[in-house]
Amino acid sequence: MRVVSVRRSGTIAALLTIAFMFFSIQIHAQFGFPAVTPLSTLTIPEAQWLQPEALLHLLKSTGENRPLLLQVGSHILFAQGHIPGSEYVGPGSQAAGLQKLQARVSPLSRKKPIVLYCGCCPWNRCPNLGTAYAKLREMGFTHVKVLYLANNFGEDWASKRYPVEQGQ
Repeated sequence: MRVVSVRRSGTIAALLTIAFMFFSIQIHAQFGFPAVTPLSTLTIPEAQWLQPEALLHLLKSTGENRPLLLQVGSHILFAQGHIPGSEYVGPGSQAAGLQKLQARVSPLSRKKPIVLYCGCCPWNRCPNLGTAYAKLREMGFTHVKVLYLANNFGEDWASKRYPVEQGQ
């Protein structure tokens, strides 16, 4: 009788351990950090991240020091609101967007300051910035920064009453 009880409790413990491991993996996949893929925003060096306040300062500069500001996200979001002076080049996650990005920057000096931004979703889930950043680096651009919007454009830029334009 005692052996059966020990076996039964051992089996229950093993099943509970397996169930716990299964649900832990599911919870981590749903709420944990996303996987770092080769072109994820998580591969962009932190030294290349630009905080919104720092971009405001940069936008006051003139001449060659003023960065080219490119939005690499959704056109709908760009039309709803974007940083004044920024240009829409298409989603960095799509071939057409990367082609437009490449066409826009090809004639520029490889030392031209460029700032990319998207703001479609939280930084660690953005499908557009990592690929656009990688494309510019591949093309030899050495002064590329990426606007760090932790949550999205609305929350991290517009709601702080930073300048926003609509249209296009």
